[in-house]
Amino acid sequence: MAKKGSKKDAGKKPEQPPPALHELLRVPAGERAELASYDAGATPGGPGNKKAAQEAITGMAERLAGLQDRLFASSTAGDRRRLLLVLQGMDTSGKGGTMKRVIRLFNPAGCRIRAFKVPTPEERRHPFLWRVERALPEPGEIGIFDRSHYEDVLAARVRELASPHALAQRYGQINRFEQALADDGVTLVKVFLHISYEEQRDRLLARLDNPDKHWKFSASDIADRALWPAYQDAYELALHRCSTPAAPWYLVPADRKWYRDWAISTLLLEHLTALDPAYPKGDFDVEKSRERLLAEARR
Repeated sequence: MAKKGSKKDAGKKPEQPPPALHELLRVPAGERAELASYDAGATPGGPGNKKAAQEAITGMAERLAGLQDRLFASSTAGDRRRLLLVLQGMDTSGKGGTMKRVIRLFNPAGCRIRAFKVPTPEERRHPFLWRVERALPEPGEIGIFDRSHYEDVLAARVRELASPHALAQRYGQINRFEQALADDGVTLVKVFLHISYEEQRDRLLARLDNPDKHWKFSASDIADRALWPAYQDAYELALHRCSTPAAPWYLVPADRKWYRDWAISTLLLEHLTALDPAYPKGDFDVEKSRERLLAEARR
């Protein structure tokens, strides 16, 4: 190996650091991404194998917990910042698995988790963003959405649950809603879990083969596979229309569960590090408080 400053190194350009993961996975703005062109089994920027990924996630745990603690502490001094992780993807893409394996890295007391199911009768009586607004994280918290307001331009589009006019308006409503959140201190991390048609079949078969997982299976899962092309088209349109500077989409290949978990953990770490929350300074005299405590102990 040549020494630093040797003639062998003269004239060489310094090596550029690898791009941050959020740069690698961000869906390009202004152009429609064709999902078929993305390899759902790829591991962009990731560790070489499952063991390395698990070790990397373990190595992130302390930093993530520390950043979460600082974020919550800063809210007690009026800092309104918080983070919202939005998880979208086809059935079996790993939304639940992400909740189980990644969110455990945080203190649950500082997390607000919501899984959005089929709207209830009460929710249908309100504008589609109403139920989402009620589930947003408070300042200092980390929010996690298993599905989200995007169901109203995904499932609603595929199953024709809304008129074309209403659907066309919703993209703009979503963008304005997310911009308002960003303006109010919410960091949005929107992740599309990209699973392949073949991998989804294998995961559904695994559920059928395991009686303990039958509760996770529904006959509608098979019916939805017949709608796969329509769902892919709906996702492409949502990613295109709603990937903005304030709230970009990140496409995470999800065929390899270990990569999915590593990628989402890394995205959260990068965004929380960028926030760089700080512990607020005390508004009391430390030395006088110590003297009082020690004086009490001597009584």
